[in-house]
Amino acid sequence: MSVEKVDTVVIGAGVVGLAVARALALAGREVLVLEAAETFGTQTSARNSEVIHAGIYYPAGSLKARLCVPGRDLLYAYCAERGIAHRRCGKLIVAANAAQVDELRAIEARARANGVADLQWLSRGAALALEPQLDCQAALRSPSTGIIDSHALMLSLLGDVENAGGVLATHSTAKQLAALDGQAQAAIEIIVSDGLRLQARQVVNAAGLGAIALAHATQGLAPALRPPLPTRWAKGNYFTLGGRAPFKHLIYPVVERDSPSLGVHLTLDLGGQAKFGPDVQWVDSPDDLQVDPARADVFYDEVRRYWPGLPAGALQPGYAGMRPKITGPGEPAADFVIQGPRAHGVAGLVNLLGIESPGLTSCLAIGQAVVAELAR
Repeated sequence: MSVEKVDTVVIGAGVVGLAVARALALAGREVLVLEAAETFGTQTSARNSEVIHAGIYYPAGSLKARLCVPGRDLLYAYCAERGIAHRRCGKLIVAANAAQVDELRAIEARARANGVADLQWLSRGAALALEPQLDCQAALRSPSTGIIDSHALMLSLLGDVENAGGVLATHSTAKQLAALDGQAQAAIEIIVSDGLRLQARQVVNAAGLGAIALAHATQGLAPALRPPLPTRWAKGNYFTLGGRAPFKHLIYPVVERDSPSLGVHLTLDLGGQAKFGPDVQWVDSPDDLQVDPARADVFYDEVRRYWPGLPAGALQPGYAGMRPKITGPGEPAADFVIQGPRAHGVAGLVNLLGIESPGLTSCLAIGQAVVAELAR
């Protein structure tokens, strides 16, 4: 079969893949986006909290911290410019007891080290004045946390790609990559599910849940640079609230520092509907997306720590999503991995691995980082 030569291929049309494709297209590349599903943004990007994060929790100097804060500002500016529905509703991080107050102080210090300068410390009285249904000992208010219509964001990003001459090809799964030797220019071969063979100068693996498997299917990539193939998957379950929530802010409880999640938090959509989650449930398949109604018992216990008035029977199974983690059960959360030619020696290839939260918030900054990585 003949080989079709293309300039730049982005594998994966989630919010991160589309933001990367946009950045490359605006930098003058001819971009082809390969998406395995029938349309864009059907996996992790369609099954998250739709929160614009402030950059509070991440270790200082980590990629998550370095990309979330500028990514947040880029995203708010982009939404305002393009008329994408969003709202800076703010968030309260709440401490339920004295021990958690100490951890709340540590969270405040971590946030300031990351450049988050607008946090406000609230006493119990000040927090309850803002949210009378809340129960806590103290809280941090983050005014730069918000919510967004993620589908509208992805539609806009795709529009930018197409307006710059890029193309989205759906039902197109990248099965294998191979660095080609002996070419006049660096080239990477891509074998697609329908048997098509592409030869590209640049390839970005933004395949989300499939990114690690694709790294393992990349000839020329040193085995030591491939994270282990996942055998368990980090599922996040959400329950929705029947009726309107009595809160204006998102509510996040303080959790243990090394916890893989931010606890069972309350988030709002742009219509005011409340949902709770995600939790962390390790499962055997990324296709296990049904919410077990029995998990509501744990959700009631967790939520009533900060909202004791949650009525019995108010929680309904909502939806679930999978986090594209590169660590497994019992292991601490890993940083983003933006693995370019300087790391692995394959010219023109960038692997995006472990791009979970705050990937949505950071997407435009990740796009800029990939362009810079390929320009080196």
